[in-house]
Amino acid sequence: MLNMTRMAALAAALLAMATFMVGSLEAQAQTAAPAAPSAVPAPPAATPAPVAAPAAAAPNLRSGDVLIDNPYGLEALWRGGDAIAKATLIILVIMSMGSWYIIITKVYEQYKMGKQARAAEKSFWTAPTVQQGAAQLKASSPYRFIAESGLAATNKHTGLLGNVDLNDWIAMSIQRAIDNVQSRTQDGLAFLATVGSTAPFVGLFGTVWGIYHALTAIGIAGQASIDKVAGPVGEALIMTAIGLAVAVPAVLGYNWLVRRNKAAMERVRGFGADLHAVLLSAPKSAVKA
Repeated sequence: MLNMTRMAALAAALLAMATFMVGSLEAQAQTAAPAAPSAVPAPPAATPAPVAAPAAAAPNLRSGDVLIDNPYGLEALWRGGDAIAKATLIILVIMSMGSWYIIITKVYEQYKMGKQARAAEKSFWTAPTVQQGAAQLKASSPYRFIAESGLAATNKHTGLLGNVDLNDWIAMSIQRAIDNVQSRTQDGLAFLATVGSTAPFVGLFGTVWGIYHALTAIGIAGQASIDKVAGPVGEALIMTAIGLAVAVPAVLGYNWLVRRNKAAMERVRGFGADLHAVLLSAPKSAVKA
């Protein structure tokens, strides 16, 4: 009995010792596991790659050196515009060309008229007779036309016209000639006035048409993206700018030419008044000689 008790106690002690040893080994294994990687010599760090040489700087180009294809310029407006937009642009171009043509031609005509006025003042009044003085002037001179009209009035004062007072008849003939000259100096001014008053509205029509296309593009696309709106809105702004560029020179040219015509006609009226006095005071032989 005693032997059996001793053997049971020994077995229990051995079991306890085995259990303790197993626990100790597991604790050592758990403690050694984190340190294991550190035990392995780490591979040498990779040598950092040499710093790459800075890339060659791109040439510093100015904006003027780069050819930029503008998708919203005049060329794009002409290519992408419909028939109405093109017709509006053509009308504005015709208005502009006509305005500049009239301005240039009228300035040249006024220069010639001033030169003819100086020639009349220099040679006409020094002539012995009105007929000889008129012959010294150029055929295209308005002063010669007025002088010849006065001479014709003195020669045609016969028949029923003879019942009219000579003073009134000569005055009416000279005034008619002056009115004819004035009407010729005003040729083309009505076109300038029309362009100056209508060109902004023609450009405004192009603006409204461009905005209409912008709204249509927004409705089709379903969103107001800049690529859908920029083209039509740019077309509208270009039409507005062209309309103003056509109207402003026409208005300025009209006012300038009217003022120059007024100064020229004052000299013509002065010549007509002097001629009227000469035709009435001079004897008929001196007038017709």
